[in-house]
Amino acid sequence: MKKILLSLMLMWAVIAVKAQGNHIDKITSSYMGVKNALAASNSRLAKTRAIDLLGQLSVTPKELQPAQQRVYSGIAAKLKGDTRDLIYTASLNMQRARFQSLSNDMYTLLSTLKLNTTTVYQQYCPMKKAYWLSESEEIRNPYYGEKMLECGTVSATLEAAK
Repeated sequence: MKKILLSLMLMWAVIAVKAQGNHIDKITSSYMGVKNALAASNSRLAKTRAIDLLGQLSVTPKELQPAQQRVYSGIAAKLKGDTRDLIYTASLNMQRARFQSLSNDMYTLLSTLKLNTTTVYQQYCPMKKAYWLSESEEIRNPYYGEKMLECGTVSATLEAAK
């Protein structure tokens, strides 16, 4: 039953994505939804947002040149695996562990393609020794949530594409 529900939600997300614009921004926005849910310590919402992200990753961005498409395909495969792992993990702590790999792969995607139209901040948690991406410089730590919400620093800035 869960697999059927997940499949239906994924199909809905894919259909919704096809009607939208810059796809790299849509992927980034979906990733931020996962990050924000983990920062709020909301496991159920993190799973829902991860389903949205998987739907975004299941659609090939139209704005990519052939060389970018090859890069995207390799990184997207890793992102899909990371996202599926997060979806099928019930515990908040395990979701956060899976999020670490997802964040590293998202950074690789954005820093390589340089197609994001908004500035993205890479942030670092010294307690977890892990990175994540954020839409603002304000620290909202997804690895510890409300326990250490403001723990971390901005380690890099990915400027908006011109």
